[in-house]
Amino acid sequence: MTDDAERERLRLRLVQMFCANVPHNRALGIEIVEATREAVRFRLPYDPKLVGNPDSGVLHGGAITALLDGTSGCAVFAVLTELVPIATLDLRIDYLRPAEAGRAVLARATCYKRTRNVAFTRAVAYHDDPEDPIAHSVGTFMVSTKPGGGGARP
Repeated sequence: MTDDAERERLRLRLVQMFCANVPHNRALGIEIVEATREAVRFRLPYDPKLVGNPDSGVLHGGAITALLDGTSGCAVFAVLTELVPIATLDLRIDYLRPAEAGRAVLARATCYKRTRNVAFTRAVAYHDDPEDPIAHSVGTFMVSTKPGGGGARP
């Protein structure tokens, strides 16, 4: 394995470890399925304590929001060349249908554009097929810059 390939593998492992240890993600039980530069996939296991409507057993929209936000943030980290703080500036979500009771929800996110200070993401939450989404989101994330004006490299 080349030095560059080994560095990339280690960098992505650091991204995975960082994202897996976000307290909010851990409290919800969110798991990382995959993290590459191209895409990130998270899994939110079904948990009765996350149900928004006890009559239907459907997960609360806030849990789906947290899943999409966390997956999107990790997609931003996956394209950075160095770990710097990021923050969600805007997350727009279209809820297309309710999640099914008793089932885990997956989310897949990509960071499709990166500037010096802002990153843009797209994500989808689904059960089996991303083409049959529960929700779709677009996000804008602030990418921290170093003191002295040097931003994180795109």
